[in-house]
Amino acid sequence: MLANKRFILTAAIVFSACYSCNQKIEKTFSDSPEVDFDLHAIVKRGYLTALVDNNSISYFIYKGQPMGYEYELLRNLAKHLHVDLKIKVISGVERAIDQLNKGNGDIIAFPLTVNKKRKKLVTFTKPHFNTYQVLVQRKPDNWRKLSQAQINAALIRNPVDLVGKEVHVIKGTSHETRLENLSEEIGGDIIIKRDTLIAESESEIQKVVSGEIDYAIADHSMARVNATYYPNIDVNTVLSMPQQIAWAVRKNSTELEKVINTWLTTIKKKDTFMVIYNRYYKSPRTSLLRMRSDYSSFGSTEKLSHYDDLIKKGSEKLQWDWRLLAALIYQESKFRAQDESWSGARGLMQLMPQTAKRFGAHDPDIPEQNIKAGVNYLRYLDRYWTKRIPDYNERLKFVLASYNAGLSHIIDAAKLAHKYGKNDTIWDENVEDLLLKKSDPKFYRDPMVKAGYCKCEEPVNYVRDIHERYEEYRAHIAN
Repeated sequence: MLANKRFILTAAIVFSACYSCNQKIEKTFSDSPEVDFDLHAIVKRGYLTALVDNNSISYFIYKGQPMGYEYELLRNLAKHLHVDLKIKVISGVERAIDQLNKGNGDIIAFPLTVNKKRKKLVTFTKPHFNTYQVLVQRKPDNWRKLSQAQINAALIRNPVDLVGKEVHVIKGTSHETRLENLSEEIGGDIIIKRDTLIAESESEIQKVVSGEIDYAIADHSMARVNATYYPNIDVNTVLSMPQQIAWAVRKNSTELEKVINTWLTTIKKKDTFMVIYNRYYKSPRTSLLRMRSDYSSFGSTEKLSHYDDLIKKGSEKLQWDWRLLAALIYQESKFRAQDESWSGARGLMQLMPQTAKRFGAHDPDIPEQNIKAGVNYLRYLDRYWTKRIPDYNERLKFVLASYNAGLSHIIDAAKLAHKYGKNDTIWDENVEDLLLKKSDPKFYRDPMVKAGYCKCEEPVNYVRDIHERYEEYRAHIAN
């Protein structure tokens, strides 16, 4: 992500509010823009806020790294706009539209089906691709011993046979509309079970897998990927004509719409788009490995790394959320215990040999020793800044910057901030601004500066990136 002087300390929030009745939703639902915040304002602010769905294709965490079709394209879009990317995870299309129109997001980056009802509420971008809706049903218990003809005979292949059957959909989705129309087309009532609008897009598929329900509807692209994870389901009964899949913006975000459409047209002509598309929609073996991995936010144990237990032990000494320490370690080494940087820093927490030895690691390649020494170093930095910065959240930024750039550079920046009328106990737009100026002779040759020159974009980005990754971990990984 591109550098931005303003640090964004905002959570990737999972909206899980529960509503007691449909009437309340109707009263609070925003069906038109309540804010006027278009491209110019987004660029001036410095970041794009994207509302994304939490599923195994669009956005998820794998081995500590955010991934997903929507996520990768959004990063590309943010780079194109020269802004940072802020992710908000939200469940339910209706809820996403409501939050978009209320100004809590700039774009809905869901795999949205384009239809007339939604066109009244939002403006769709150019389509990404076409899909169609399919019935998700469970194969017979003994399906592995049956021929394909026998399996087909046990399944619904003609939509007419859905008359009188209970089919589950998430309220407010195109799947609900399709079932209503299908009932009219086949001249009989399908029993439509409308589940909560805050359910995740794959939750209905998983209910079919577990036997909780018998039938659900899904877009073929997502259903096909899930059928790789769960071979006991069938997704081959087609229920709709081809439909377009697109993202959406507010109806008054005309400039944002234009630039996204231009970007989409350009990127779809390049290999980049198909590489991303194929990675998530056309690589079933890779998708299966991710899904079954202990280190995926869709795995059963929700681990971040092989070293989670050591990280949790270290975080107790720091009195940090373990996911924050994990975010730092990922930033340093991507959880690779034998990593060595060009400068000679080693191990999970990338300690220089002298620092490692000083804080208790005789062999920094041993994970236990490396994390122990790294934690001791962080405690040392925290004790230093505690005397000067009482606010925990502010102090944390100074500690992280010191860990990356060295304590002396951050002390210099704080002194310069005080000299030039900035608040030397505030990081954003204060001390970080003067840290960035330490590549300018006017500042790094100042008599009060002890550490000299520093090309300090890296520590500024480091602080921001760790916090953003931490918030992503918080959204997906249990404490």
